[in-house]
Amino acid sequence: MNSFENFSFEYGVSEQITPLVKRVIAKNPGPFTYTGTGTFIVGTKELAVIDPGPIDNNHLNAIIKACGKSKISHIIITHTHNDHSPLSKPLQKKTGAPIYSFLNEKMDTKTDNQFEEGYDNSFKPDVVIKDGDLIKGYDWTLEAIHTPGHTSNHMCYSLAEESILFSGDHVMGWSTTVIVPPDGDMDEYLKSLEKLLDRNHQMYLPTHGTQIDDPHDLVNKYIEHRNNREDQIIKVIKSGSSMISEMVKIIYSDVDPGLHPAASMSTLAHLNRMVKNKIIKVEGTGLKGNYSIF
Repeated sequence: MNSFENFSFEYGVSEQITPLVKRVIAKNPGPFTYTGTGTFIVGTKELAVIDPGPIDNNHLNAIIKACGKSKISHIIITHTHNDHSPLSKPLQKKTGAPIYSFLNEKMDTKTDNQFEEGYDNSFKPDVVIKDGDLIKGYDWTLEAIHTPGHTSNHMCYSLAEESILFSGDHVMGWSTTVIVPPDGDMDEYLKSLEKLLDRNHQMYLPTHGTQIDDPHDLVNKYIEHRNNREDQIIKVIKSGSSMISEMVKIIYSDVDPGLHPAASMSTLAHLNRMVKNKIIKVEGTGLKGNYSIF
């Protein structure tokens, strides 16, 4: 796996990562955003801005500055969490560029826990894209790859010219992604990870954290991690812990208790998958359910 300790950057200053890709990082660090939202600028003449980020006027100005005299022709969203999509509208007002995103009008964004990232529920794209669609600029081509799991509307984007995947929050270098039901779905997430193994990208650029230079190795490790987590869940249920609150205290005993609400939702996502696959059964629902082995 990559070494992420040496991730150096300066807020508001663009970094040229490859001939076609720049990154500017928003100053919104936190437990779910790591050092902040990384906004990617793709191209040289006509530019695509991927994940403008949260409402932040300083970050908006930094994006405009990084683009220089080149035209922003596309604004592209991986998914509609509040650290990814809200700045798309102010950026559009300055540039006139259309906003591209997958759209799931039936998203259920009401959860039992409110996380820092939250959902940008007012978001509406100008151009609705689907799996396999191509978005083209002067010297770049992005293929949309629907990767539900973290959210139902999550898209990754493959840059054909440089064999790069903009992986959003689906695959991050610094941490596994949080899956929060009901919109987050562990079964879909694992299928989406498997989907990426059919592609041979040389590099992933996640929205949070540094680049991933050994993507298949990391994806396989994340699949293994999730399978191991389900083994742990089975073990604690067999030991007599039938409630999610009990499971989390045992499984995440080495994690900051402040993150236990997020861990509870991730555990629920695993349990939903395991109930669906008839590995376990439940009396009741959700966080208050009593879980047992078949």
